[in-house]
Amino acid sequence: METASGRSGRSSDGKVALADQIENAYGRIGVTSAHKHILIMVLIGIWFDALEQNAVGLTGPVLQESWGLGGAEIGFLNTMTFTATALGRLLTGVIIDRFGRRKMLMINLIIFAGGSLLCALAPNYAVLAAGRFIVGFGLGGEISVAVIMMAEFFAAKHRGTAVGLINVTSAGLGNMLAPLFGILVFSVFDGPDKWRWLFGLLFLPCILIMFFRRYVPETPRFLAASGRIDEANLVINRLAKGQLSGPIENPEQYLTATGAQEPGKPPRSDWRGVLRGRLLRRTVLLTVAVCMSYAAQISMLTLMPTILVASGHDLTSSLSFTLLMQTGSLVGAIAAAFGASRLPRKKVLTGGAVLGCAAGLSIAVFSDSLALVLAFGFLFNFAVIIVNTTIWLFAPELYPTRVRGMGTSIILAMGSLSGGLFPLVAGLVFDLSGLTGMFAMLAVLFVVLGIAVQFPPETFGKPMEEDEQSAHA
Repeated sequence: METASGRSGRSSDGKVALADQIENAYGRIGVTSAHKHILIMVLIGIWFDALEQNAVGLTGPVLQESWGLGGAEIGFLNTMTFTATALGRLLTGVIIDRFGRRKMLMINLIIFAGGSLLCALAPNYAVLAAGRFIVGFGLGGEISVAVIMMAEFFAAKHRGTAVGLINVTSAGLGNMLAPLFGILVFSVFDGPDKWRWLFGLLFLPCILIMFFRRYVPETPRFLAASGRIDEANLVINRLAKGQLSGPIENPEQYLTATGAQEPGKPPRSDWRGVLRGRLLRRTVLLTVAVCMSYAAQISMLTLMPTILVASGHDLTSSLSFTLLMQTGSLVGAIAAAFGASRLPRKKVLTGGAVLGCAAGLSIAVFSDSLALVLAFGFLFNFAVIIVNTTIWLFAPELYPTRVRGMGTSIILAMGSLSGGLFPLVAGLVFDLSGLTGMFAMLAVLFVVLGIAVQFPPETFGKPMEEDEQSAHA
């Protein structure tokens, strides 16, 4: 098992290590209005991302009617989205470690908006599928950048809550309110092309979000790791004064260069670093954990309405029951965001794995009782979102700044691939052994997850690693 030693202290030249300088500065300034403005500008975009992720499901019935598409063709649109999401996360990881977080926050939103517009104007199925691929690419990068930026803008005391709010906004509010968004759009617009309005109305807010996001600065951690100490100090002063634009009067010197990172030195990003030594162990272990978690979550979301219909409930009732169980996601995201500043990562992940396993086994045992299936379905979603949110927080804390983007993006990308592919396995198991067999299998996923998370080092309450602490580790 790895230890967390060497994460802070002094550099080889006797100066205070960069990680401690940044953590001390963040601890002094706390959470200011500038932090809140940055958080809001990121979260608004994430919320629309969540609506876009649900867009195929919302428009599917209309597309089937107006274009005569079959279930396989509708499903392929989601496959395109998930595949592109994974690719977007991987490419974004390479870019943000080399060129910065802020640029990709804007670029991914532009890609996402362009894909939405292409979907709205698509003349045929092939163009629509291409539009979904473009949307997925932007979505994947957006989440990765958001997670890393929130982790890098906040002190250890507040970092967990900031990252947790991303999943409150996406998996919680976004997924829950997506059906309501569809109902509102289709109640205002009618006709065989009303699905176009849904995509179009997701494009328009992106333009407004891009306007305000230009005020989001680069993270001080990336600037400092790149040797741009003066720029990092300026951003920290902006955070301290709650002023994201305009000149800063009487700036304070929060950071000084250490021997390991002199001013002007370019980033030493090498994506292969996450696949070597101790970082490889961290990458593999958290990839195993996230694959188990995403496989359980997406299998539940994808198959539960079909399972309920197969059990004799009509479509409206099945969707309503699914919505009731999905409220567990919102409650779980809120609980994870609240607990992130109070509880160690590994304890939260272990507790979530135990609860998810117990809920899955309970659904398998009590599959004949609708009330119990709904209750334990709520707990299942509650557990899986607690786990996902904590992994989103844990992943960037396990890597030094120079490879944090790549390491986090690999983990999230593998989760997306698992979520896209595993429902095929879960569906086959359901066909062969029903609800009991499927949820027994999903319970096993949580057992594997619970084992995997025991071995990375605990990061709760510790400064995030900077380059001088890991260059020779």
